[in-house]
Amino acid sequence: MTSLAEPHTMTIDPAAAHPVLDVTIPVYNEERDLGPAVRRLHEHLTRNFPYPFLITIADNASTDATPEVAAELVATMSNVRQLRLSEKGRGRALAAAWSASTAEVLAYMDVDLSTDLSAVLPLVAPLISGHSDLAIGSRLTRQSRVIRGTKREFISRCYNLLLRSTLRTRFSDAQCGFKAIRADVGKRLLPLVRDTGWFFDTELLVLAERSGLRIHEVPVDWIDDPDSRVDIMATALADLRGIVRVGRALSSGQLPLAEIRAQLGRQPLSDPTAPGAPGLLRQLVRFIAIGVLSTLAYLLLFLLMHGALGSQGANFFALLITAIANTAANRRLTFGISGKDKAATHQFQGLMVFGLGLVLTSGALAVLNAVVAKPPRATELVTLVAANLLATVLRFVLLRHWVFAARRPAGVSETTPVH
Repeated sequence: MTSLAEPHTMTIDPAAAHPVLDVTIPVYNEERDLGPAVRRLHEHLTRNFPYPFLITIADNASTDATPEVAAELVATMSNVRQLRLSEKGRGRALAAAWSASTAEVLAYMDVDLSTDLSAVLPLVAPLISGHSDLAIGSRLTRQSRVIRGTKREFISRCYNLLLRSTLRTRFSDAQCGFKAIRADVGKRLLPLVRDTGWFFDTELLVLAERSGLRIHEVPVDWIDDPDSRVDIMATALADLRGIVRVGRALSSGQLPLAEIRAQLGRQPLSDPTAPGAPGLLRQLVRFIAIGVLSTLAYLLLFLLMHGALGSQGANFFALLITAIANTAANRRLTFGISGKDKAATHQFQGLMVFGLGLVLTSGALAVLNAVVAKPPRATELVTLVAANLLATVLRFVLLRHWVFAARRPAGVSETTPVH
């Protein structure tokens, strides 16, 4: 991350020496709005927030009277501190304020206080409890209530759609100026964030998500500030450059995300009702039981479709249908794999195994028809059962040692704990 300018000495109220929450307000030339915003926020937290708190005014190189206004607020109000940097950049200001804080939870909000302050406690409560690692206010959920122009709404939705399509993000609103992070998480992630401007939020969220951290989203009531001084075009171009840079860093493996995931990421949920991964004997028993049911279903489908499709056509479709069901059943019951992760891959590999079974059964039918002209239906069934038994043995071996073989996560060694 770009080096931070050395901040001025900070004055902290002794009563707030160990605050639970530190709310940073990054400002640049906000002499008019800073005082009312800080007083309103301070009053709300004093009345409604049940833990010790701190408000940090992070001034990134203002050229107007903002530093003097901030100094007056610090002198006249408890639990307020001032941090002044000599270089511009909202991301730089946030990183400096958060890095210097002793609070357990670090938050920020824009000086216009566009977000209804009643969302502060819902935002940080999951972080205080340890349930989540980061929290963001979202203006794009169905429960959110937002008043802002069509242009800004369109740009915001397009930006988040771009993030989902390029960086495969899952959070809904990267730009809302209302976020929080646990201090221990911030200590690991902040040194990796290179952006010092408006892309800071997005980069932080992407790194957190890729590290397996939990991001809590809070629907917010938002009234847009019509006097916003953000240069939309310049910000958009900077964001595009940031997306390209972060995408390259992720694809090249430059970031120690596996290490962070091992330290801070959450373990995958285990379903207490799932059978888990049983031993070989139990796998065989379950595989045989599923195989018997699959064979019965296969024979029934073969008989039902034989008249319309002929022996080869009926064999193909009966085997295809039962192969899909067989793979799903073995995935869940025999090899103890639940959830949607790699389900499509497993089905594709299962169909490849099905292809080998199709070769065996179709070949057996071809040999039978070459040897016996118009073989009786019973002879066909016996031949197919024998071919299916051989295909079943082959299927078990391939499913156990290929399709559902245990694999270690990429970048994790045998001695590395997985979280």
